[in-house]
Amino acid sequence: MANDDINAALGGVVIRPGDPDWDAARRFHSGIGEPALVIRAASVDNVRSAVRYAAAEGVEVLVRSGGHSAWGSVPGGLTLDLAALADVAVEGTRVSIGGGAHWGAVAAVLASHGLGISSGDTTSVGVGGLTLGGGIGLMVRAWGLACDQLVGVQLVTAEGDVVEATDATHPELMWALRGGGGNFGVVTRFDFEAHPLRAVFAAELGFEGDARQVLRALRDIMTDAPRELTVTYMDVPPMDPSAPPGSSIGAVWAGDGETRAREALAPLLAVPGVVERDLGVRPYPDVLLEQPEFDPETPMPGFVGGNTLLRVLDDAAIERLVAFRESNPASVLFLRSLGGAYGDVPQEKSAFPARDATWFAMAGAFDVPGMLDAAARTRALGDWNEIESLGGGVYGNFTTSTEPGWAERMYPRVTMARLAAVKREWDPQNVFRRNHNVLPA
Repeated sequence: MANDDINAALGGVVIRPGDPDWDAARRFHSGIGEPALVIRAASVDNVRSAVRYAAAEGVEVLVRSGGHSAWGSVPGGLTLDLAALADVAVEGTRVSIGGGAHWGAVAAVLASHGLGISSGDTTSVGVGGLTLGGGIGLMVRAWGLACDQLVGVQLVTAEGDVVEATDATHPELMWALRGGGGNFGVVTRFDFEAHPLRAVFAAELGFEGDARQVLRALRDIMTDAPRELTVTYMDVPPMDPSAPPGSSIGAVWAGDGETRAREALAPLLAVPGVVERDLGVRPYPDVLLEQPEFDPETPMPGFVGGNTLLRVLDDAAIERLVAFRESNPASVLFLRSLGGAYGDVPQEKSAFPARDATWFAMAGAFDVPGMLDAAARTRALGDWNEIESLGGGVYGNFTTSTEPGWAERMYPRVTMARLAAVKREWDPQNVFRRNHNVLPA
């Protein structure tokens, strides 16, 4: 199809290599992509036209909301930028959010209405990708995953049709959208049931000493902790620009009940080596992090490791996680408590794996030239694979791999089979395959 014909057929803003806006249009949060075409959709009709064009031409579609995923690094295809579809409408506790919105802007609007949704950790992460992949947020124990708060969508199908879906009208599609990723269409509007929230109690704690000791204490404390409390442990090297170096513990209490929050945190503050850095009640938007944008002068290194959903954070798992961090000086270790509302959802009610997990764990060595040779890279990957085998599934939103077939590593067989059946119904030609792809059954 000629360029003029494409412009007329698609609408929106069509950007090609060589156009003045090309470099800005192809930049995503962690890099610069090499798509064949970028379409900045200004309306749902633009999305429909773009999908129909891609299906007719056999072109892969990358749907971009926040642009945090690794899929922007895969060359070719059509990047469908939804940034203009970012409206937030609130009616009571029902919140409708455009598919291109970012969580920071959404949190600010909700806060003005005294509401909240358990969302991503950073202001720039997209509502779309985070929700469709599950969404392990800062209040996951209080309210579950982001997708657990999803009650409806407006979706553009692989044929370019618009579908309004709820649990009543399209229950299998809604099941798949809660954790099955962007395999089934382009969600142009998300409908959530929000929660009353005036503010949160947030704590930042430092730690010096043996990480094994504090992780065992965290595990034991969170076993019976109120579900309003979610904690995060992170240990990063000085080279990580997204966080201060060293070990830290973040805690968020869903609500402004400072007395109860301090009571819940008291056992943790009693652990030797744990110190207060910052505690207090604040608006929820203020807790979200500002993640640095991609800098072409200092690109992020590769990452050798992964994540897993641990049913039990036993001493053996703690030892392996800490040993991984200790044996790789340029590495990161991250854990977040689960349970509570996350575990209330029966496994068969959403595509997200391992609802019986009590902790999410991630570890990885940064592939820095001069620090990781081939042997060290192989050893780190082997060590991580042993850790991953302890878990019950992989969280796709924290996976940097773009290798084909990765979805089979993320989901149990019964879930994969059900996802494949939904894929067959909604996208039999696999138009939406620039993702952790589920093949049609």
